[in-house]
Amino acid sequence: MFENLFDSAICKVKRLTVNPGQHLSLQYHHKRSEHWVVVQGKATVQLEKERLYLEPGQSIDIPLAAQHALGNDTDEDVIVIEIQMGSYFGEDDIVRVSDPYKR
Repeated sequence: MFENLFDSAICKVKRLTVNPGQHLSLQYHHKRSEHWVVVQGKATVQLEKERLYLEPGQSIDIPLAAQHALGNDTDEDVIVIEIQMGSYFGEDDIVRVSDPYKR
């Protein structure tokens, strides 16, 4: 689930919530990079072939065209603030490599 917090010509900011046991699609973007800041819970992050675990206050940069996924392997919600930078922020710039929700 996500909520748009800010949307302009130069950036977009979203609040992402990942429920316990859930994982978002493995994806990449042609027109934007992202910066994620964990504000609640322990996030599981896949960035290319690397798997990382981030706690509140920790952050990660997702470069343009890098495959990435966000997950929650715990029993409490994970909340991440996502800052998108680039030339386009539409949902149709999501290229899904794998998707547990079959989108």
